[in-house]
Amino acid sequence: MEYKRLTLLCGHYGTGKTNVAVNMALDLKRKWDNTAIADLDIVNPYFRTKDSEMELRESGIRFICSEYANSNLDIPALPQDIYTITDDRSMKVILDIGGDDRGAYVLGRIAPAIKEENDFDMLMVVNAYRPLTRDAASTVEVMREIETACGIPFTGIVNNSNLGVETTAQDVLKTVPYADGISKLTGLPVVLTTAETSVAEILCGKIENLFPLKLQKKII
Repeated sequence: MEYKRLTLLCGHYGTGKTNVAVNMALDLKRKWDNTAIADLDIVNPYFRTKDSEMELRESGIRFICSEYANSNLDIPALPQDIYTITDDRSMKVILDIGGDDRGAYVLGRIAPAIKEENDFDMLMVVNAYRPLTRDAASTVEVMREIETACGIPFTGIVNNSNLGVETTAQDVLKTVPYADGISKLTGLPVVLTTAETSVAEILCGKIENLFPLKLQKKII
């Protein structure tokens, strides 16, 4: 994948966008030295990029995250260095944005600068196996709500349809028409279809733009 300076990942709750964000950051680091990941998800504190903080830092990736992440404090606080995301243009950043329109509101502080620079991808992470986005039409409805909330248009789709560790190659293959349906309704490309590494090996050559994922482990 070719990365713009900023890659924003949004999606409904439980789509797995945080795991995608972590894997993208590791992939980007192999291509661009000054790489960062920003956890701007102040809505769902359970699955956080902070769970992968040690691996990210050991890989030389800058970590931008609220000081309250993975603590017992339920405080919707943004990272103190949020403005470095737009101010330091030598840095490429993967941004993990909160689920739905409520999470997208957090982009309001930096949306004008993002649009002014105009070097971004805004990707909708979709999962056909989530209850509220099981068809293309309902998923597009969520997309429009997010765009309205943050004021930034989507540029592509990431098909991250999965059933967790139980996901098979056939489970992923069955969702290709779902992602294509979203693409037809929006006119946006399916930039990536993701799959856990061992599943991706089985799917090699069967799906375009396949992106292998290492599954993130939750810190208890």
